[in-house]
Amino acid sequence: MLSTQRMFKYRLYPTSKHVAILEKNFSVVCFLYNKLLEARIKAYKNGKKSLRKFDLNNHIVKLKRKHPELKGVHSQALQNVSDRIDKAFQNFFRRVKERKGKVGFPRFKSFRRYKSITYPQNGFVIKNNRLHLSKIGDVKTVLHRPIQGKIKTLTIKRTPTGKWFAVFSCELSIEPQKHKFPDNKVGIDVGLESFATLSDGIKLENPRYLIASERRLKILQRRLSKKIKGSANRRNAKLNVGQLHELIANQRTDFLHKLSRFFVQRYGCIVIEDLNIKGMVRHPYLAKHINDASWGAFSRNLIYKAEEAGCEIVKVSPHKTSITCSQCKTDVPKTLAARWHRCPTCGLSIDRDLNAAKLILSKADTVGMTEFQACGEGSSLLGESREVSPSAKQEAAVFK
Repeated sequence: MLSTQRMFKYRLYPTSKHVAILEKNFSVVCFLYNKLLEARIKAYKNGKKSLRKFDLNNHIVKLKRKHPELKGVHSQALQNVSDRIDKAFQNFFRRVKERKGKVGFPRFKSFRRYKSITYPQNGFVIKNNRLHLSKIGDVKTVLHRPIQGKIKTLTIKRTPTGKWFAVFSCELSIEPQKHKFPDNKVGIDVGLESFATLSDGIKLENPRYLIASERRLKILQRRLSKKIKGSANRRNAKLNVGQLHELIANQRTDFLHKLSRFFVQRYGCIVIEDLNIKGMVRHPYLAKHINDASWGAFSRNLIYKAEEAGCEIVKVSPHKTSITCSQCKTDVPKTLAARWHRCPTCGLSIDRDLNAAKLILSKADTVGMTEFQACGEGSSLLGESREVSPSAKQEAAVFK
C-alpha cells in the first residue's frame, strides 16, 4: 500500500447571506494576518525575538479581547493564520540561505489579496450534499465525485470571478495496479512548436490557449484601462478579464489532465526530461509561450497518476538532447531554425524533436541510477538545483 495525499475540489453555491458572512470572515482573517505579521516584525525589531507559531496563537487570544469580531470566525481558521505566517518566514529564510534572486520578505495583504481560509481539523461537516461550516451555515455543494481517504484540512477559496470552492486535502492509501503494458516504453520531448514529440513518432500539437485568446484579452484589458477607478463599470470590466483568464486556465488544465491520463494508460514506462523551468522562463521572448505550455504541470500530473496506474516515470538530464544524435551519440550542432537532424557520421536524417525523444528514451536505458531518478524516490521535478545548458532545449538560446 502506498500512502499519498490527494486534493478534492468542489464547487460551492452559497446564498447571498452566506456570501456576506464568508466575505466578512475573509476580511477578519486578513485583518488578523496583518496584525500577527506586524507583531512578529515589531518583536524582532524591539528585542531581536522571533515569534513562533505557538507565540502567535497566544497573541490571537489577546487580540480577541480587543477585537470581538475575531470571535465570529472559527478558532481553527484563526490559528491557521499563524501557521501561514510561520511558513512564510520559513520560506523567506530558506530563500535567503539559497541566495537565488529576490528573497521576498513576507508582506501585508489587502482584502482582495486574501483568497482563502483553512480549517485544519474541524469546524465542518458534510451531509446531504451540503457543507456545514461552523458559524456560517449549510452551503450547497456539488459533490460530483466521492471524497476518498481521511480528510485532513478544508480550504474555502474565492476566485476573482466571484466563484466559491471547497478544497479537501485527504490522506489515503492506494494499492498500485499492475500495468497492462509494462513493456511499452516512451521518451517524451516537450516543446513549443509541438507540445510533445514521442519516441514512437507521435507528435502532439501545442494548443496555445493563451495565444488563441490573446486578441480578445487585449480588447478586454484595453476597455478595463479606460474605466474610472472605483466605478461599477470598472468592476464589470475587471470581471470580464478575470473570466477570460479563468477560461484559459480551465482549458489548459483539462488538456493536461486528459493527456497525462492517456500516457499512463498506454505506456508502462515514461521517460521525461528533468527541466529547470524556473530558469527557462527567464528568457526575454519565450517566457509567455513556456508558461502557456505548462510543462511543469504536465510532469506533475504524470507523476501522481502513474502512482495509481502502476506506471514508472523516469527523469533524465536534458543536457544536449537537442544536438546529440540518438543513433551514434555524435554531437551535431544546429541553429534554432533547423528543424531537421542530419548526422554526418551515421547518416541519420529525422525530425530534430523525434531525435531528441529517442535520445531521451535511450538515456533511461543506458545510464545508471545516479544519472536519472525514478518516480517515488524524492526527486526534484524541476531540477532547480542546477542550470540548464543553453543547448538543452531548441526553443531558447540562453537562459539567464
